[in-house]
Amino acid sequence: MAKIQQTFVCQSCGAVYNRWRGRCEACNGWNTIVEETGATGPQSGPVKTRPSRARGRVFALEGLTGEVKEAPRIPSGINELDRVTGGGFVRGSVILLGGDPGIGKSTLLMQASAAMARTGERVVYISGEEAVAQVRLRTERLGLSSAAVELAAETNVEDIVETLSQGRPPALAIIDSIQTMWTETVESAPGTVTQVRGSAQTLIRFAKTTGTAVILVGHVTKDGQIAGPRVVEHMVDAVASFEGDQGHHFRILRAVKNRFGPTDEIGVFEMTDGGLAEVPNPSALFLAGRDHAAPGTAVFAGMEGTRPLLVEIQALVAPSSLGMPRRAVVGWDPNRLSMVLAVLEAHGGIRLGTHDVYLNVAGGLRISEPAADLAVAAALVSSLSGATLPPETVYFGEIGLSGAVRPVAQAPARLKEALKLGFAKAVTPQGRGEGGDSALSTEALRHIADMVAGIASNGPRRVAQRRGHNPPDYGDDD
Repeated sequence: MAKIQQTFVCQSCGAVYNRWRGRCEACNGWNTIVEETGATGPQSGPVKTRPSRARGRVFALEGLTGEVKEAPRIPSGINELDRVTGGGFVRGSVILLGGDPGIGKSTLLMQASAAMARTGERVVYISGEEAVAQVRLRTERLGLSSAAVELAAETNVEDIVETLSQGRPPALAIIDSIQTMWTETVESAPGTVTQVRGSAQTLIRFAKTTGTAVILVGHVTKDGQIAGPRVVEHMVDAVASFEGDQGHHFRILRAVKNRFGPTDEIGVFEMTDGGLAEVPNPSALFLAGRDHAAPGTAVFAGMEGTRPLLVEIQALVAPSSLGMPRRAVVGWDPNRLSMVLAVLEAHGGIRLGTHDVYLNVAGGLRISEPAADLAVAAALVSSLSGATLPPETVYFGEIGLSGAVRPVAQAPARLKEALKLGFAKAVTPQGRGEGGDSALSTEALRHIADMVAGIASNGPRRVAQRRGHNPPDYGDDD
């Protein structure tokens, strides 16, 4: 039999200790450990006790060969949402959706609920943060009041499961949010790690037994991670992140984990007065308002999942008056920028150690693939030399520590997207980056020094054109 004992659980990461301490050794959080009391089994969190049995049951084992059926899906009615989920909601699946407060999670889910309800599916929206009247105000503002979506304001998980079990099982149930739910099997306050884990487990069990697709809305911490124990992300079938900036009007829905579809897929939405509108051509949105005559800007042909995406990379290189120059990055990996700067100094023949460097991905998009190295390097050299890059040219390629430009995957899709948006030339790595559509000319590069020489020859300042030349000093314009 399990026994009652006291445990101390970190509310940030879920680490369990046998006594209180000021700092969590797992996540280095201060004052995040809270005492919780419950029935505890060996090496596990508080669980509901049950009688033990001496022996288990024998179950059948199967081979790898056999009939494979595609998981049945329910279209959400929103194409960008279906793209991220892999074609719609899988029956019996559980999706964890995280995002900053006010980013539009509830708006997106209400629009998806209304679209599914109009097709005859039963959809239930459970709000633990807002009253029913507040949810109705949002639906009136979005023009969705006529949709047959069932609403409720409840936080007790046992009551929610019992209510959803009445009548026809819902095709979709939305829990907004999981941090406000509580279960009677756990003796702790709502929002604690134990309550979040226990509530999620009960809802997941309901989804698997009834075939209802469940979406759990989760809060995020200061560093953008979904709040609560990390074990919840392992328990669910898919994890999606709703990203965006309050200063920009577009939102990105990104799949982080998906057992029934591709990961790293994104859906692009635009926030309007009537709610979230789908953006079928996000490249045109990110390139809108581009200044063609300004030095320090380059267009990067990237990939987000299976979707090619063109974004503008902006760089500003200015002389620094500080002993340690600034390196500010928005939308890209700062460590990757430091590597590109070092390669440009060592193999490109330019000096950046006395300059402040500011890098920005226009529109607030965050990119992570190494293929952006070449576009970043082109923007940096353009800003330093004052040379304007050709406005009809796109860049993509990975830069090695030796200065070599390495090929990247899915080059034909990048070139096709660039051609569709009216670009005439692409600067690519030599090898797999070449080729593509014959209407788009390509310039294949072997080494970063070749690109530096080509950009600097068009600028008002002169940059070393080959490796081994003494790098010029731009600190003095005399």
